Amino acid sequence: MLSVTPVYAALLAILFFALSVRVISQRRSDKISYGDGGNSTMLKVMRTHSNFIEYTPFALLLIAMVELQGAGGLLLNLLGLTLLSGRLLHAYGFGRSPQIVILRQIGMVLTFGAILMAAFVNLRLAL
Repeated sequence: MLSVTPVYAALLAILFFALSVRVISQRRSDKISYGDGGNSTMLKVMRTHSNFIEYTPFALLLIAMVELQGAGGLLLNLLGLTLLSGRLLHAYGFGRSPQIVILRQIGMVLTFGAILMAAFVNLRLAL
């Protein structure tokens, strides 16, 4: 049974919801029903949301597999906090105008770190 991963999945789902609301609000504000309408602000909120979707589910899947293989709570919380921090920092840094590049970069380093660490732990536990 999973007990740690669902906490991070829930917190990340809240962030996903907030990013989704930003996209919907921007669409309504600029009256754009499809695509970015050539609007750079719309493109930015769409890409902030898309980037989250591109990395988060895969990372959560890897963390869930680590948990299912019996890893301890400390490791699972380290992976979860690394991913959550990375996604928050990236969304905040990238979503600002002008963007805060250092937060975006740190966010991606943390996200990639969580993915790679979970991948290696999965390999070690599975083999």
